[in-house]
Amino acid sequence: MKKFIRCGKLFDGANPAIYSDQTLVVEPDGTIGFVGPSHAAPRPESGDETIDYFQWFVMPGMIDAHVHLSYGNTQSAEQIDLYSPVEFRALRGLEGAQRMLAAGYTGIADPSTTGLVSLAIRDAIDAGLFVGPRISTAGRAILTAQGVDYFYPRWVRMPEHSVGFLMRDVSEGIAEIRQEIKDGVDFIKLAVDGDQLVAGTGLISGMTQEEVTALVSEIHRLGRKVAVHARGAEGIRYAARAGVDFILHASWMDEEGLEWALKNKCALCPTLSLIINTIEFTRPADPAYAFVPAQQRELEAAIENLSRAKAAGVPFMVGSEAGFAVTPYGEWPARELEYYVKYLGFTPAEALISTTAVNARILRDSDRLGTLAPGKLADLIAIDGNPLDDITILQDRSRIKAIRIAGEPVSVALNDRPRRTWYETGARFWEEVYTRDRVNRR
Repeated sequence: MKKFIRCGKLFDGANPAIYSDQTLVVEPDGTIGFVGPSHAAPRPESGDETIDYFQWFVMPGMIDAHVHLSYGNTQSAEQIDLYSPVEFRALRGLEGAQRMLAAGYTGIADPSTTGLVSLAIRDAIDAGLFVGPRISTAGRAILTAQGVDYFYPRWVRMPEHSVGFLMRDVSEGIAEIRQEIKDGVDFIKLAVDGDQLVAGTGLISGMTQEEVTALVSEIHRLGRKVAVHARGAEGIRYAARAGVDFILHASWMDEEGLEWALKNKCALCPTLSLIINTIEFTRPADPAYAFVPAQQRELEAAIENLSRAKAAGVPFMVGSEAGFAVTPYGEWPARELEYYVKYLGFTPAEALISTTAVNARILRDSDRLGTLAPGKLADLIAIDGNPLDDITILQDRSRIKAIRIAGEPVSVALNDRPRRTWYETGARFWEEVYTRDRVNRR
C-alpha cells in the first residue's frame, strides 16, 4: 500500500525553496517514489492511503548531530560515570531519545557514551522493540591524560565504564579504535582538546599532531568517520590537518585551522547551546556560575571565528549537546538553529539545510536521509507555521503536528514528571561545613 501525502508547503532540504501544493508518494518499503506538484502526481489506486497535510509546512525530520544519551541531563561529571548503573543509563537514555523524537528529531548522533549504552538503545529501536529516532553513535571518546573528558584525579583514575578511554600512547588508542569498531560503533570520537587554558587561543591540544594523524588514519582505514572535540586553535589545526570528518565546537579556530578545514572538507558542529544556555540559565548558587565569564569570552570568539568559517564556505552541522542539565533532552535542540541565524549569519533556510541534509552525513544510511527526494527514506515532520519566516517556531512542540519515519506515523507518550533515583546524585549529606562560626551565624 502506498501513501499519498498532500503538502500545502514543502521544503525538501536540498535547496532553500518552498514548493506549494506538492504531493509526496511513499512506497511500501518507506522510500519516496514521487515528490512534486500535485497535478503531476500519480493517482492513488485501490487500497492506497491519502494523507492531508495541506495546511502544514512539511520538511525532512530534523537531525541533531550532538546528543549524549547516557548523560541523563547530568549536573556533574560524577553523575555521568560513577553513580548510576550502566543498565539504568540505557533505560534513561532511551527516554531521552524519545524526547528528542517528540521535538521533531527523527535522527540523532551520539559522540560518546557510557559503556555500550547508546549502541544498545540504537539496536533496540532498530529491532522494533521501542519507538525512537534513528541513532548513529560512537563509543568511548579516546583521549590522553590532558584530555578534556578526563575528569578524575590520579587516585581515582578513569573508570572502566567512563565515557572516555584514557590512552597512554598511540598503540593503546589504536587498540581501542579496533575494539570499538568490533563493538559496532558508527563513528569514533577523539577528545583532542587538553585542559590547559592558553590566553587568546582557548584550550591547548591534549594530543600531538602525530598522534592525531595516526589515530585518524587508522579510523579511516577501517571505514569509519571521525568526530573530534576541539575548542582550541591548536586542537582544531591538528584535527583539520589530519582530515577528520567533523569538528565539534571549534570556537577558537584560527586562519590556519580554517584553511585546513576547507582543504580537507571538514564539517563544523559548533554547539552554541551549551555555551549560551550556561550563560543565560546558570544562577549564582550553581557551581558552574564561576565558568560564566569564560563562557562569555568563548561565545565572543565563536561568533567571530565561526562566522568567518561560514562565509568561507565550510559546511556546518547542527548539534545541541543535549544531555546536560542546561541542555535537557527535547527542550532546547531547535534553539541551536536560532543561534545560527542570530549569531553566525545563516538564513533560516541555510540553518534547516544544515540540520537535515548536512547532518545526515553522520547517520547510517546517510545517502538515503536528510532530504525529501525520490529514493530517499520518508522521514518527515509537518509543522503548523513557516520556519523560514520565523525559525523559532521549531522550538514550540505544539506546532509539530506529525512525525513520520519511513512514512509511518510515530508518537511517544512521555512522562511529564520524571524523577531522579537516590543514587544519581551521590551520597552527599550536607551542603556546608558546620563550624562554630557558621552555626552562630544562623
